[in-house]
Amino acid sequence: MSGWRLEHTYTSLPALFYADAAPTPIPEPRVVAFNRLLATTLGLDPEALQGADGARIFGGNALPPGGRPIAQAYAGHQFGNFVILGDGRAILLGEQLTPTGDRFDIQLKGAGQTSFSRRGDGRAALGPMLREYIISEAMHALGIPTTRSLAVVTTGERVYRETELDGAVLTRVAASHIRVGTMQWAAAHDDRDALRALADYTRTRHYPELADATEPHIALFDAIVERQARLIARWQLVGFIHGVMNTDNMALSGETIDYGPCAFMDVYDPATVFSSIDHGGRYAYANQPPIAQWNLARLAEAMLPLLDADMDRAVERATVALDAFPELFEQYLLNGMRAKLGLFTQERDDKALVNDLLVWMQRRAADFTNTFRALTAQAASEDVTSVDPDFDAWYLRLEARRQRQPQSRIEVEGLMQRHNPAVIPRNHKVEEALEAATTAADFSVMQRLLEVLSSPYDHERNVPAYSAPGPDYRAYRTFCGT
Repeated sequence: MSGWRLEHTYTSLPALFYADAAPTPIPEPRVVAFNRLLATTLGLDPEALQGADGARIFGGNALPPGGRPIAQAYAGHQFGNFVILGDGRAILLGEQLTPTGDRFDIQLKGAGQTSFSRRGDGRAALGPMLREYIISEAMHALGIPTTRSLAVVTTGERVYRETELDGAVLTRVAASHIRVGTMQWAAAHDDRDALRALADYTRTRHYPELADATEPHIALFDAIVERQARLIARWQLVGFIHGVMNTDNMALSGETIDYGPCAFMDVYDPATVFSSIDHGGRYAYANQPPIAQWNLARLAEAMLPLLDADMDRAVERATVALDAFPELFEQYLLNGMRAKLGLFTQERDDKALVNDLLVWMQRRAADFTNTFRALTAQAASEDVTSVDPDFDAWYLRLEARRQRQPQSRIEVEGLMQRHNPAVIPRNHKVEEALEAATTAADFSVMQRLLEVLSSPYDHERNVPAYSAPGPDYRAYRTFCGT
């Protein structure tokens, strides 16, 4: 037995939200990446799935026991423009029940055309699927809510984008694939019953603590706003840039989803953009918080009929919830920054202390991750000086601030080690792994990278090749892969 326990609660929703979609068989399914630890967590048998049987399932040539493949329907604002979308190359096999009773979507990405494919081929290229595998697993190790990657299978076919590429299928694991765009889909069809059913389903599945809420739809929207504020703050705290924050790429569960042109920032610069298609910097690092609030405003528009029967009152109530986002985000960000600086307590001037460091980092083109890593190493020392008088003056302020809290230097260092990663997925190391895999079928470089990234807060390990920034950080560009 391979351990599959698939259910299909999503199909209890109105048929508006999905369509049957059988994966298109591939000629030569071959597993090139398999997440044994995740498989075990899901209650699956790694030994049974790592071979030919697993390749057939993860490639779409065979369904797992109990599988019922569907494609989900949704809309979305892409770079500000409303578009009708849907799973054009992703197929949901079902929801796996884990031994602990948790429920996770099992989705094949690149499994062939669906009724939502429009002119797309429904396939995916190997490089982007491996990128999603690497970055999503790195995000999980960093402690950031995220979809995860169970397997990547090469197809034995070629796909055509700008060039001819090897095809692949990614098996993605998610708390669910319900997006802001899913709610927008129901609103676009002016189907209030479907809208209410989706809201109730989302609340039951992801926010069970709201079961007894007197105003369940307001409570749901408030909870989604709070989770998104916390998630985006966590992105900012590690220098992660999503790259394509369209409303169809914002999950109502509060997970990071859809790793396309994503990357981590090396040199600190709030205007950093990596995506080749983001010409105006809409989704730059500094813009991620306001874009998240903009996306939530689109969610509010979709949910207005549920918030109050009187439309003016519904708008007022949504506005109150939306207006809470900046303060929630700033609270999560500042508390995270306090931890990164070894501060257990709160003082009024902490925000200025953080901002002054960031200004110095930008002026000096300092590496974001390594600056905080160096501060972590310095935390145990009582005598820290540098060749930069501006930094020295700032550090004296930090030391004075730490002395006003009761915790010891050892406790300060421990707090910083838990919140400042020693390694992140450096862009040049990710590209090195992808290059080896896609041009030489050498997946050992990727496996070594994944091994290093699995323990990002290990400050005792010395892996300079994985902690140094790349040489061409300003010219680096990422691509969607669709």
